Amino acid sequence: MTTDSRYPIGKFSRPSHVSLEERRALVRRVHALPALLRSAVNGLNEEQLNTPYREGGWTVRQVVHHIGDSHVNCLIRLKLGLTEERPTIRPYEENDWVRTDDAQSLSLSDLLQFIDVLHTRLHAIVSSLDEQTGARTIVHPESGEQTLDQLLALYAWHGDHHVAHITSLRASHGW
Repeated sequence: MTTDSRYPIGKFSRPSHVSLEERRALVRRVHALPALLRSAVNGLNEEQLNTPYREGGWTVRQVVHHIGDSHVNCLIRLKLGLTEERPTIRPYEENDWVRTDDAQSLSLSDLLQFIDVLHTRLHAIVSSLDEQTGARTIVHPESGEQTLDQLLALYAWHGDHHVAHITSLRASHGW
């Protein structure tokens, strides 16, 4: 853990290689995210959901929306990586996405259901990765080439990272 509220579990470190054992652990983390997220937001009222996790940061509601947005992009990136040779993926403006109308109006319950279904699909895909498919690559215009195993590692970290934003906020406020 770190004292930097932006990175409560530390910054992501892209692994150079992912072993079979590491891949299985990453798959378990992706699978566990919806339950961890539900637990992190359980019992929060509207005022708490609209509280930023840090000064200048997103609200809890925006963090949850961002997880859905980001992990939809993960699904698409994985599918592209599995079906095309070295595809270039499209980045998106995450700060703009958390300000769209759906991010303000969709109920938390509906969003959590969406993340449940999304992660059912993600889990099915990442569970099928093996050494050969995990080594397939995608190209991000900003961060460069990465394997699907590295993408899996990123999104396993990403979910944990944002759940820690919420749980750290709860702890600091005694919620």
